[in-house]
Amino acid sequence: MLDLHRLRLLREVHGRGTVHGAARALGYTPSAVSQQLSVLEREAGTPLLERVGRNVRLTAAGLVLVRHAATLLEGVEAAEAELASVAAGRVAGVVRIASFQSAFLRIVAPAVRALAVTHPNIRVEATEGEVEQAVPALRLQQLDLVVGDEYDGQPRPVHADLQREPLLRERIRVVLPEGHPEAKAERVKISRLADIAWAACQPGTGHREMQVRVCREYGGFEPDLRYSSDDFLILLELVRTTGAAALLPDLVLRHGTPGAVVRRPAEADVGRSVYLLTRRARTPAIDVVAAALRAETSAD
Repeated sequence: MLDLHRLRLLREVHGRGTVHGAARALGYTPSAVSQQLSVLEREAGTPLLERVGRNVRLTAAGLVLVRHAATLLEGVEAAEAELASVAAGRVAGVVRIASFQSAFLRIVAPAVRALAVTHPNIRVEATEGEVEQAVPALRLQQLDLVVGDEYDGQPRPVHADLQREPLLRERIRVVLPEGHPEAKAERVKISRLADIAWAACQPGTGHREMQVRVCREYGGFEPDLRYSSDDFLILLELVRTTGAAALLPDLVLRHGTPGAVVRRPAEADVGRSVYLLTRRARTPAIDVVAAALRAETSAD
């Protein structure tokens, strides 16, 4: 009899690419994961992993088990949700959400507040996280919903096992300190901002790539990326206090920007889409939370 817990470990190693990566994600030691996988190999009666340099990859038998493990784990998840609903007499269960910061503040938090009233038997666990880190956790069933973003001209990877639905679309604005010479214009030419310092998210994020692309494509210059933070509110504060410029989305700016001015770029409108990702197999509790997130964007 194959152990479901060990199948989960195998799937995690497959998803992460290393035993150490799987151990970090699950809160185990690498030796504990290796020991459990050795037991699983004995249960299966065939090797499941082979070493490739410092990484590991699954054998053909290991891939067969991972494919079946995904189906089994989805079934267990659905069974647990249905049992919780039967016991409570209404839709119930635990739903785990990850969202980037501005959507967390403007969409996720209000939805959690509303769900506490309308569906008190659904326990929502929410955490801040960027799409790059959240999607692998969603596919490995460590998360149930991910609120992600996609900037124009920078498409995110498409995963056949995930379902994506749009939540909203917003414009990207030029944010400048009040005293900047271009602040008086109704629409700001990016090409006139070559000499100012810029504040952007960390390297490797969609926001930073967008900002560099806009400066290169519409301004014809390489931006002086002097300040970095993945917290959009910090970026806004850097504009106010250091005199830097930033390109920020509507969700960040909706409650005012004292000390800074907000303008549209003159060369072209730049935008981003905010969307919801779930696995294709969804429990009733996940459907309820997804509907609450959609309701918050409709009311926005």
